[in-house]
Amino acid sequence: MKAIFLDRDGTLNKDINYLTRKEEIIIFPGVKKALKIFKKLGFLNIITTNQSVVAHGLLTLEELEDIHNEFKRLLTVNNECLIDDIFYSPYHIDGIVEEFRVESIYRKPATGMILDAQTKYNISLQESYLIGDSLKDMQCAENAGLKKILVLTGYGKQDLKECEERNIKIDYVAKNLLEAAKFVKKETKKLKSTTKQDTENT
Repeated sequence: MKAIFLDRDGTLNKDINYLTRKEEIIIFPGVKKALKIFKKLGFLNIITTNQSVVAHGLLTLEELEDIHNEFKRLLTVNNECLIDDIFYSPYHIDGIVEEFRVESIYRKPATGMILDAQTKYNISLQESYLIGDSLKDMQCAENAGLKKILVLTGYGKQDLKECEERNIKIDYVAKNLLEAAKFVKKETKKLKSTTKQDTENT
C-alpha cells in the first residue's frame, strides 16, 4: 500500500492561523480534483496535521473531530470520501491544557503520525509522498523517508527559502495541490514504465 500524506491548513484549505469553527474551512480550488487523481493512482489520502489549538485550549478533541468530519463531508464526491483517514497531533509544549502540554513524537517534524498510519495500513514509505506547505512538513518527510512535495500555498513561499538554507532536498515544488497531483501522476507513469522494461529485460 502507498499513501499521500497531506498537511491540512495551507495545503488543502486556507490557513487562518487557528481554525476553530467549521464555517472557517475554505478548501482551495482544485483540491478535490487532485485527491481524485491520487485515488486513481492507487494512493491512500491521509491527512497528518499538527493541531495545537487543542493544547492551547481553543478546541476540545470532540470539537476537532467535528471539524474533521466537516472536512470529510466537503471532500466527498458522488458519495465517496476522498480522505481515507485523518491523524492529528493535539500537543504543544507551550499549551495551557496540562494533558497536551508536552513534547510529543506525534507533532511534526517528528514522525509519530506517519508511523501510526504505516502500521495501520501497511504502507510502503519509500513509495509514498508527503505534501505540505511548511519547513516542518519537509523535515517530517525527510525523517520518515518519504518523497517531499512543497506547495506554495500557505507558508510555502517563505518556507521554501528556509528549506534551501537547511539543504533539505525537495522532490518537487508545486504551485498548489493540483499541480502536485500532476507531478505524482507523471512520476507514477515513469516508474511503471521502468518496472515494465526491467521485467521484460529479465
